[in-house]
Parts: sequence; structure tokens; C-alpha cells
Amino acid sequence: MATPSLAMIPSGYKEEKLYSFLPNTDDGDFTFSRGSNATRVNKDGLIEEVAINIPRLDYSDSSCPSLLLEPTRTNLITYSEDFSDSSWSKEDVNVISNALISPDGTLSADLLVPNTTNTDHTIYQMLSSNDKTFSVFAKSNGYNYLFLGSNNNVATDGVFFDLSNGSISLNTSGKSADITPYGNGWYRMSITSVQTYSIICPSENGTSFVFAGDGVKGVYLWGAQSEEGSYATSYIKTDGIIATRLQDECNSAGDSSTFNSSEGVLYAEISALADDGTYRLISIEDASNSFIYLGYKDTSNVVRARMEVGGVTSFNMEYVLSDETEFNKAAVKWKVNDFSLWVNGVEVATETTGGSFNADTLNKLSFNRNSSSNFLGKTKDIRVYNTALTDLELAELTTI
Repeated sequence: MATPSLAMIPSGYKEEKLYSFLPNTDDGDFTFSRGSNATRVNKDGLIEEVAINIPRLDYSDSSCPSLLLEPTRTNLITYSEDFSDSSWSKEDVNVISNALISPDGTLSADLLVPNTTNTDHTIYQMLSSNDKTFSVFAKSNGYNYLFLGSNNNVATDGVFFDLSNGSISLNTSGKSADITPYGNGWYRMSITSVQTYSIICPSENGTSFVFAGDGVKGVYLWGAQSEEGSYATSYIKTDGIIATRLQDECNSAGDSSTFNSSEGVLYAEISALADDGTYRLISIEDASNSFIYLGYKDTSNVVRARMEVGGVTSFNMEYVLSDETEFNKAAVKWKVNDFSLWVNGVEVATETTGGSFNADTLNKLSFNRNSSSNFLGKTKDIRVYNTALTDLELAELTTI
């Protein structure tokens, strides 16, 4: 197989820079910006904060990192780690502060202990009425179930999560919910379309939160977050006031000598942050109106490749995936009258008529096409080839 003209497998970085493996000059490196601190999962599996304008190489999916790019989000919970603070209203529960090592490796997780009254045992914050995604990290200390919701109503407003096996025990609300393991018995749970209240209730059985506690057993809590959006993003710590993580921007790798405008292949191993009906595109383009892009369309689980030369469409190819939030390998090949889209080892679309670029004008590779189509997700591998690879090579390149 040919050697890529540009290859980025997340590894090297510095402030405002993400290094490409090829070419072995500065020409292939991406410029990076984010005007705030942000968190990632490091290679030891711990959540850690990284500084302004530092790319995030995230290890939450495997022992190999992926580049994490996220939108701007604000944590509206003012004390995300201190559940003893008065901003958290409490009913028939006690809070023991700093009772366990948390997912960031510090002694900062609190223990929520239901008292002996036969009732619901609740801790909550009241926020704006806008739709939000509420999330929290939790670990069992005697109670294996936790209820999250916007009201303590089992039928309409929340979800029960099982902390013993990382599953959803009961969801009669119709709300979108998720639970993700973070090691050492910790899980992060989230529920979307929460309004006004962000409520946490321990449960004995995963179907009801009314019971009499023994004053000893409980649930460890850490890292509460309430953000306006349809899915949970990386943890944003607060300590008395709300906090905002600004959007990641990663752009402008390569120059006119890096790309062959007449033929080539753009390959990416990527996953979306959510199947939320937004464009997430990686593009090679020039200074005018010519481009080729690959990524996710604003339709559920659709991967899309498109090419335009001077405003005229050469091809537009699409394929329906099983899940865009899982890592998929996709490649688009371009050559005059010979275009194809490959996904996970299979040729899924072809086009046999259409022009290619007229001159070597393509001059940058970016994780966006425009302001409404930034690629927000995770990337394990990006490659550009300056030859139209064979079908056998494309199958090999994209096979999971």
C-alpha cells in the first residue's frame, strides 16, 4: 500500500499544536485551540484536567488514545463534588464528605447515607427549566440502585440505574439515559431532558425509592453535572460557581504540496459524541469553493462523503451505519469518473461520472467544513493518500 502524504494517529502535542506522524515536517501539523481548561481520561484511567489550548488525548475507550473534540458546555451545578454544601437540598439523607477515592484519584467522593425513615431519600438542586442532561458518578456502598430524574416520580420523570452491573434497571420515563463504567466500581450515569430539578435517590430494589435505611449503607457520589444539551460531555468541575468548557478547534494541517488534487483517498477512524442529528465533518479544501469531506450527516447514523469543485458537485455518497457513536472506519476515494465510499471493510457506494479538481489547489485538512459542521467526536486515525488506492487496499484499510 502507498505511504500516506499525511497521517495523524493521536500521540504528540504541545500548546496550540497537534502533531501528525506524516509528513515529518511542521507542514502536516494541526493548529489547536480551546479557550478554557478541560478534562480527559488519562492512560491510568483517571480523570484529569488539562490546560487551555492543550489537545486532549483521551483513553476512555481503550489503551490507545483518541483525539477528543467537544462543543462548548457549562456545568450549572455550582458544587459538583461537595454534596454537603447547602446548594444541595437534602431530604432524609446524610452526607459524609471525602469518604472515598474518586475517579480523579483524589479523596473527594462523598457518601450519601439514607436515614431510617421509611420514605424516599433525596438530594437535589433546583435549576433553570430549560432541557438539560444531568449526570453524576456513583459507586455502591450497600445500595446497588440509583434513581436520577427531574422529579421523584417513578412513572414519568426518571431512570433507575444498576450499580452492580452497569445497566439501566428501569426507565418508564421515555427519557434518554446512559451508564458508562469508569473502573473500580465507579459508573457515570446520565439522563436527558431534565427540567427544573436535578434529583438523586438511592434505591433498594431498582423500581422504587421508598424504603427505610439503616443509617450505615449508602451510595458514593462524585462529579455532578447539569448541562444544556442532548448528551453528557466530559466532566466540568465546579467549586462555588458555574463553569464553562469552551469548544475544541483543530484545523489547517498540510499545504498545497501535501495533497494531490486529481486523485486520492481520505480515511478516518472516528466516532460521534452522540447520534443527535448534527453534521460532523472532516474536510480537505482550498481557498475558494472546492472541497472533499467525510463524516456524519445530520441524519441518524448516516456517514457521508461529498466533493465539490468550484461549487459543482462531483459526488455525494451516503451509507447508514448501525451506530455512529461506536468507532467506524471510513474512506472516500476520488479520481475522475471513479469515486467510492468504503465503510468497515465494505464498498458501500460508488459514482462513475464526475470531475476531479483541476489543479493542485487543496491546501488544508480540518476537523470541520464550516461553523455548523465541526467534527465533534473522537478520532483514532486520519490519513490522506495521494493515489487512488485499489479496492483490495481500501478493504484492508477500512476493515475493523
